[in-house]
Amino acid sequence: MTTTDERAVPVTSPATGAPAAEPGLPPADERPVTLSGRDAYRDELTRLAASDDTIVCLEADLGGKGHPFQAAHPERFFNLGIAEGAMVDMAAGLAAGGHKPFVSTFAPFAALRAAESLKLTLGYLAAGVTVVAPYAGVSGAWFGTTHHCLEDLAILRSVPGVTIAAPYGDAEMRAVVREAVRSGRPHYIRTGRNATYASLPLPLPEPQPGGELPLVNWEFRAGPDDVCLVSVGEEGTRLALAARRAAPGTAHAHLVYLDHENLTRAAAELARHHDRFVVVEEHRGQGGVAEALALLLPEARVTSVSADRSWPAHGGDHEEVMAALGLDLPAVLAAVEKA
Repeated sequence: MTTTDERAVPVTSPATGAPAAEPGLPPADERPVTLSGRDAYRDELTRLAASDDTIVCLEADLGGKGHPFQAAHPERFFNLGIAEGAMVDMAAGLAAGGHKPFVSTFAPFAALRAAESLKLTLGYLAAGVTVVAPYAGVSGAWFGTTHHCLEDLAILRSVPGVTIAAPYGDAEMRAVVREAVRSGRPHYIRTGRNATYASLPLPLPEPQPGGELPLVNWEFRAGPDDVCLVSVGEEGTRLALAARRAAPGTAHAHLVYLDHENLTRAAAELARHHDRFVVVEEHRGQGGVAEALALLLPEARVTSVSADRSWPAHGGDHEEVMAALGLDLPAVLAAVEKA
């Protein structure tokens, strides 16, 4: 079985603007030349740090050999080892001293192991720290339950003042990192392992409130009586695009920013166009985006396609573990049909 890390579902290239194979229908799977989310983060932060000496990069023993930031700016790179809470605490001090710290570790260790430090640093202190969390969801697949993270959105969305993003593809990740540097606000950025995707094309350039990315990116618009897929994160978007190929009349709205403030505004826009939604996300249903939208849109029908309440009992590649949790293309298509 082909693993997620080796597959991608590209759409129109933002760089070239080339049209899709058929109007309103995503093209077939290909392998775009792009970086994974975590590598795009490292590359973009290294580039930005060349002209901003307040940017500091901290890693919890994930730097590996040849980390681009370490190579370009060794005096501003710190490998703290497996001391995630201490790393976040150190970042709080650096932010208080006028720096812009970016910290990175596996999502389960950032959102769960260092949860108290995140609450105090990003929430109570509102420190300008950005946490970049790869290996979200079950992208760690073979590493087992200790390295899975299906609860991070529930935890971070409950901390006021944190901007939460789950970019899809190289271009979106770079835009989110630029916005985190520009705004100086606390950020939590969720990404996967090594999968590569071409970001969705952006609408025509226009001023966006709070950044380069639209609140809702309408990959395909349909009539108000049609069901609207709402995609979240890398795998949610991959599955939504696959469902669109199977059910081409289905609307598709893609969300990058998932905190309460941004979701409240996005929900208002979604409600202007549709009243039936199928939210696809690699997260538990409890505390996820579907649950949040259901509360924000009490007059709408919101269906969740997410990881169920069980724990993966066997190893497998990313897609196999997702399917064991009830998160695959048949589940998405069944939810669209039912809605």
